[in-house]
Amino acid sequence: SAPIRLFFIILSQFLSGSIWFAANVAYLGQGLLLSAVQFGFILGTLTFAFFNISDRFSPARVFFLSALFGALFNFSGIFLGDHKPFLLISRILCGMSLAGIYPVGMKIAASWYPETLSKALGWLVGALILAAGFPYLINAFSWQNDTFFILQATSLLCFAGGLIQLFLVGDGPHLPKSSKFDVGVIKTIFQHPGFRAASFGYFGHMWELYAVYAYIPLVFKTIVKNNADLWSFSFFVSGFAGCAVGGMIALRVGSRIVALAALFISGTICLISPFLSNLPQGLALIILLIWGMAVVADSPQFSSLNTQFAPRAYVGSALTIVNCIGFLITIITIELLGLWINWFGIRTAFLPLVIGPIFGWISLKKYSGKPRETI
Repeated sequence: SAPIRLFFIILSQFLSGSIWFAANVAYLGQGLLLSAVQFGFILGTLTFAFFNISDRFSPARVFFLSALFGALFNFSGIFLGDHKPFLLISRILCGMSLAGIYPVGMKIAASWYPETLSKALGWLVGALILAAGFPYLINAFSWQNDTFFILQATSLLCFAGGLIQLFLVGDGPHLPKSSKFDVGVIKTIFQHPGFRAASFGYFGHMWELYAVYAYIPLVFKTIVKNNADLWSFSFFVSGFAGCAVGGMIALRVGSRIVALAALFISGTICLISPFLSNLPQGLALIILLIWGMAVVADSPQFSSLNTQFAPRAYVGSALTIVNCIGFLITIITIELLGLWINWFGIRTAFLPLVIGPIFGWISLKKYSGKPRETI
């Protein structure tokens, strides 16, 4: 039935996405390892788009093979802890594999639920956020920060997700056909005021998102001392809730309003983040969990807005280009924050990130036209 199939689609996205942050947690939060995954994701996305892979082959099989290779590359990290260059290469390859999991999973969902995709999108993005935090939960319940156990568990889960997608979901009857990828349409797509507003809003959102995810465990360590991994996982759980609730609210008020509200709340908490450690512990933790919801609640809404505003002839190319620029921005902020923390400590580290939500909010606020206006 439809609800059971949607559950399997979400479950496979969750299980296979669990490798995203695995090495960060296993090797204690090295920003460079996450940047390597982001870089691999960009390379993979461009490769998949250029060769039109998910059109030429069954998306369910592409997802399965990507999950298989992702699991193998993730597992190889067990043997590479003392060989940093090779560990970074394995994380880049994990990122490339994730390009066949995250976007291809979206395509499979669209092939089954073309009419209610925006709702499914909230659950799918939420599942990926939950997956990103899952290694922290594994670490919270494993003994002595066992690197091997985290990488073994997430590799098995990743492969299991691929099996579920292949054997319990498959390709839907409404498989959307992608247009040929053309990087030369950059100028054309950004001429559309709606697409430009949604894309710039997304770029501001991405300036903040992954840098917060990379270093939020350090904040929890300053506030709770013990159980920081469990609280870090809770931050991602609240993100899952933010995506799901935001998706439902968007059905009533529209994606733009939800994205603007999320940017405003997230930016405000970003601004007051240096004072969190001065607050009573309970209040600080509540604010952090609200941040966990707001920082990502706009993610599926930007996906929806970009899809709606993208010029019809270039939807595939437009979304690929915007996603790649967005993930490129995350590498810059992850590395900048790593330097900031080394120089000034964690307390003020998130202040430079407030630029993103402000820029995103202003960009999105400027435009309130209807989707699908021609350029």
